[in-house]
Amino acid sequence: MSERAEKILKYFEAEKEYVRRRVECGIELYRKGDIEIVVRDADGNPVPGAIIDAAETKQSFKFGANTFMVDELESEWKNETYKKQFASLFNLGTVPFYWRDLEPEEGKPRFAADSPKVYRRPATDLCVDWLEGEGLEPKLHCLNYDQFKPDWVKGAPTPVLKEKLSKRFREIAERYSKRIPMIEVTNETFCVQAPGKASDFFLSDEFVPWSFREAFKYFPGNKLIINEAGVEWDASNANTGRNPYYMQVKELLEAQVPVHGIGMQFHSFVPQDKEIEHFCKYYSRYNPEYLCAVMDRMDMLNLPLQITEMTIPAYSDGEEDEAIQAEILRNVYSLFFAQKGMEAVIYWNLPDGYAYRAEPGDMTCGENVFYGGLVRFDFSEKPAYKLLKKMIKEDWMTRAQLVTGDSGNTVLHGFGGDYDITVSMGEKTVHTSLTLKEGKRGTVEIQI
Repeated sequence: MSERAEKILKYFEAEKEYVRRRVECGIELYRKGDIEIVVRDADGNPVPGAIIDAAETKQSFKFGANTFMVDELESEWKNETYKKQFASLFNLGTVPFYWRDLEPEEGKPRFAADSPKVYRRPATDLCVDWLEGEGLEPKLHCLNYDQFKPDWVKGAPTPVLKEKLSKRFREIAERYSKRIPMIEVTNETFCVQAPGKASDFFLSDEFVPWSFREAFKYFPGNKLIINEAGVEWDASNANTGRNPYYMQVKELLEAQVPVHGIGMQFHSFVPQDKEIEHFCKYYSRYNPEYLCAVMDRMDMLNLPLQITEMTIPAYSDGEEDEAIQAEILRNVYSLFFAQKGMEAVIYWNLPDGYAYRAEPGDMTCGENVFYGGLVRFDFSEKPAYKLLKKMIKEDWMTRAQLVTGDSGNTVLHGFGGDYDITVSMGEKTVHTSLTLKEGKRGTVEIQI
């Protein structure tokens, strides 16, 4: 075992008991619920001894990744394998709505599936149609993001920018507001911009509140989400209300800006020679006490939380490095899933070799150098993919067989989501469905 593996695995061994307690309690309290099932005959009498098979078919918690490589790969086999692996693991997909690439030429947005190709930016109809066809939920990323505005608006005065942005919001809403429940409105507003890169409006204090209020005009029935990278895990203020992102969202809410969800990125883009530091102090990237302190503080805002973008590096395709990536994923996914206000965890790139700022397959530059995918460039599954599939599709989904008592009732305790229910008594069988809500208790009657 290498020195790196020994240090990292030893660290996780030391933290295992804290993680175990936090995860077990959090999952029971926040991810599961109860529903009393009462079985009656045609005359309304209770039916004791009825056998109930309950199988969860759809989780309420969202697990996802970006859909930036839908039909973007170099072979039909890869395209189909990507889709199969995606749909086998996730129930949500982030769809690219970056203004620069969605509308590279003014007045000609690339909505239609047959639009001209742009690498890592498949046409939005293509992604949304595919996700819906698989029974997966699309998520919009994002409406207003300075770093990806088109060339044809750069330098425009604020009134012109607002007019063009309002038109963009309206056109997207007309096409997708009924199909995409969650809308990321702004992204990475704390990230430093180079001088002259952004207009005064994009750097102004009104940028975020204006964007949300304008979005609410066109998306009144959608969940509007703010998204951030970097300061959301501010180390020096982990246990205080002085986290800059916390303060930003708090001020927005106090000003009655319609923010409905808090997005927190979790890209671990750290050079490998700096990695060990992130495990050896309280403010380390994966320290469970530190992560929970930050999330608990954000939970005080009483809005749903999302891990909107996540990358955990393997740094190579070596067996040991991939095993470490999987072990880190086990820990952070468990903590995120068990957090009170969390509603979604979204990994970023499914495959290696197709990340930002790199040519396909070039693992020497851009974000490819981190080997942060869940499957390899040839689409063979990494330990990380296999581990997440077991956790998400087996450990965190419920299948149970129950028997009604003397009063014809029993209680289904399980993960929040939709269930297929089969009730059997003698030769009689009834099929139905129900929804179990996280942290709630309900009652349903079934006649047989």
